[in-house]
Amino acid sequence: MEFRLLGTVSVDTRTGPLPLGPAKRRSLLAALLLSANTPVPVARLTDSLWGEEPPPRARGVIQGHVSRLRALLTGAEAQAYGVELVTLGDAYVLRVPETLLDYQRFEELLMLARQQRSAADTVRMLDDALSLWQGPALGGTFTEGPLQAAAHTLEESRLATVEELARAYADLGEHHRAASVLRAEAVAHPMRESLAAALILALYRAGRQSEALDWFHRTRRLLADELGIDPGHELADAYALILRGGPRPGAAPAGGTDAAGASRAGTGPVEGAGTAAPPGPRGPAAHNPSVATHPTDLLPRAPRGFHGRNAELAALTRAAAGEAPVCLVTGPAGVGKTSLALQWAHHNPGVFPDGRLFADLRGFSETGEPALIDVLREFLLALGVAPRRVPESVSAAAALFRSLTDRRRLLVVLDNARDSATVRALLPGGTDCVTLVTSRNRLEGLIASDAARPVPLGILGPQDGTALLAGVLGEERILAEPVAARRLAELCGGLPLALRVTAARLAGRPQWTLAGLADELADERGRLTFLDVDDTGVSAALRLTVQQLPADAVRQLARLGHHPGGHFDPYTCAALAGTDPAAAAAALERLGSAHLVTETAPGRWVLHDLVRLYARGLDPASGAEALVDVLDHYIATALAAADTAEPGGEPCFVLPEGYRPAAVRDFADRAAAMHWLATERDDLARAAVAARGAGLHDRAWRIILLQWPQVVWRVRDSWAPLLELALDSARAKQDLYAESRVLNLLGWVLTEEGRTAEALTLLERSPGLAQQAGDRLGEATALINLAVVQAGQGELDRALEGCGRAVVLAREEEDRHTEMLALQHLARLQLSAHRPGDALGSARTALALGPEHEEAARRSLLLAVSGEARLALGEEDEGILLLDRAAEEAERAGYDEGAVRALEALLRVSARAEYRTRHALALRRLTDGG
Repeated sequence: MEFRLLGTVSVDTRTGPLPLGPAKRRSLLAALLLSANTPVPVARLTDSLWGEEPPPRARGVIQGHVSRLRALLTGAEAQAYGVELVTLGDAYVLRVPETLLDYQRFEELLMLARQQRSAADTVRMLDDALSLWQGPALGGTFTEGPLQAAAHTLEESRLATVEELARAYADLGEHHRAASVLRAEAVAHPMRESLAAALILALYRAGRQSEALDWFHRTRRLLADELGIDPGHELADAYALILRGGPRPGAAPAGGTDAAGASRAGTGPVEGAGTAAPPGPRGPAAHNPSVATHPTDLLPRAPRGFHGRNAELAALTRAAAGEAPVCLVTGPAGVGKTSLALQWAHHNPGVFPDGRLFADLRGFSETGEPALIDVLREFLLALGVAPRRVPESVSAAAALFRSLTDRRRLLVVLDNARDSATVRALLPGGTDCVTLVTSRNRLEGLIASDAARPVPLGILGPQDGTALLAGVLGEERILAEPVAARRLAELCGGLPLALRVTAARLAGRPQWTLAGLADELADERGRLTFLDVDDTGVSAALRLTVQQLPADAVRQLARLGHHPGGHFDPYTCAALAGTDPAAAAAALERLGSAHLVTETAPGRWVLHDLVRLYARGLDPASGAEALVDVLDHYIATALAAADTAEPGGEPCFVLPEGYRPAAVRDFADRAAAMHWLATERDDLARAAVAARGAGLHDRAWRIILLQWPQVVWRVRDSWAPLLELALDSARAKQDLYAESRVLNLLGWVLTEEGRTAEALTLLERSPGLAQQAGDRLGEATALINLAVVQAGQGELDRALEGCGRAVVLAREEEDRHTEMLALQHLARLQLSAHRPGDALGSARTALALGPEHEEAARRSLLLAVSGEARLALGEEDEGILLLDRAAEEAERAGYDEGAVRALEALLRVSARAEYRTRHALALRRLTDGG
């Protein structure tokens, strides 16, 4: 199995390509593949498929396409290849090994090519990489918005690879072949100056000087006519080389000032990182006698055992391609920011012929930050300034530093910066200088003032994490226990610092097994202890970050450690910390700026597992109180969501003893409430499990039962295990009301799953329990659900009797919502019992109870029953009219199941083409989503 994006988007299997269908589905697949193994929110998918004007049913269309893709992948036995399309809350993730992605193999071949010492080997690997391209990237999709940007990025990578191939041919002396490779691309991309410059040099070195000059003048005229600009450095330097009659065979030395050197240093990629920083005809400031004329290098050694980070290295290279760029690597403690910066800085030193400076600003160190004048003095001395000429004030030293770097091509690495102001004082003055900053804070001030280009650094994936372990322990030890190695990488949360500490422990103890240490780390109580060794460890790194925070942010972090779910919003955080949502949102922003929490969607945050364990230890005594607070918050919010989604619906209940209310979000409409219930489903389940584990059974069953609108809406979505947990909690509290309500909902779920015998056993107990609890509306609902099962078992008389009793109970309680529900089912049962007159009467009574704004699905069902009853009474015209109204209401509300049911009844008595067309469309929407 292979997934292709480098050409027409396709999935190749042993039996041929999968029939992906329409362009929207290919676009959806492309969006998921471009973020493979990462959750992609529905909002981003909507943007990828429609841009700024999505249709009203965009979410439903996406769900339909996802369902079809799942079916295609299942039919192709994708799971055997480790491929799985998973729903995670309000997002989808396509889990797929990187080896099955053509664009990942393309990047891997590029990395390997750049590591070869032989130009011939480089040529072979670059040829293999380019052979993966079958046409323009993301073919067959709607390349607008994000997909258009992705296609452009991929195309840029391909063109850069063509340029690399030409340079490799040039290294072999095969300049004719280099010109041949470049000419086709230069024709297709006539205003790409790097291509034109490379082609001009290749033609010149191949002895085709006239062609080279013609191509230069052609490009110069095109740039002037189309863009109104003169040739840039590369084109101008290539032209100057030809006019000077510079050397033809071979390339100039790296970092030289001729065109060949400029081209190779400026357009060539930093090894393993895509396109390099732009060139500039700069050299040492020889006019200043106090400045050295040889490049300086203050970089620490390159990191050992560096693995992965290809995307981030490429992003750094892209960020470094602007004018006087400031590249900002940000991320949490221990994620490997310094290693990434040094890895990038050490590759292809010819890009910075005037030197590389480095300073550890110790922004998160217990020893404190160095004085700015000390850092500037070190930089100035390295640049050759005599000690006696170094100014004493920061402002004067910074001005001299900017002046000396004005005409240089220099790299300045500022590691561990705490704030933007410190960095600004150390920025070089030259437009060809690159500044690389690392920080645990986002440094948004630097982005605003100096257009710093952020390169956020996240955790390592399992494959790269395992490779990091192998780099320390050796491949043999990893291959001996591959499953345990992957488990260790996951337990370390993909955090490089944690992985290195783990590897250090194992390296010093060859008798230990990887599985044994994994078992130790699996115990959360001691995990952080195992991830500390000597003076290095996760706890120490996090402590240095936390000590920079204000007290309110530290308190918020400590309480978040006790949150049972995976995600949280300002309302949840406010409940945990005993504040208001505005204060909680401000604290989250501070924590997010320090990379202690991560915002995955607007207002939705997550906490890394190791940070969560550390946070829990900040205030362990508050755990029980925090859990109760967040459980009560979930109860309050779920109550609000249920009331908004189903106003007047059931269940309602007395709040638990000791209930502590907190600020609750408002839900504008049913869609917003249902969206919250769907998005928070996993966290609500975790909260219920945590409540049961803490003996808070009265909270556990309430949190589960309050999800009933979502259970009803998505009844076949594996709710039984959660409801069984609620049943256990209800019984643990000996709460007959709760037990009856849960049995009722669980029985109905089991009925819809086809587990009728189990459902009947549960539902037969529910009415009696409700009666004992004095819950008459619960008894009515239980009788309705029991009647549905009894009718399916052929016990129609018992079903009619139970439904009739439910109508009476609801009427006596003056609950119109439940009475309508009972009458709807009673009418359907009466129709099944060949009593159309009674069915029509029940449906009429129900419709008279509900106002015009009553739920469209129920009105559609009642109208459909009424229409079928009219048909059974021989009143065909009236029956057709009612069924048509039922179908229209269902169609307007997006209730496709009701539309299909009404139209099927119509087609049994009418052959009108309109009904057949509408039925086909509704059925297609129901089964395919679009």
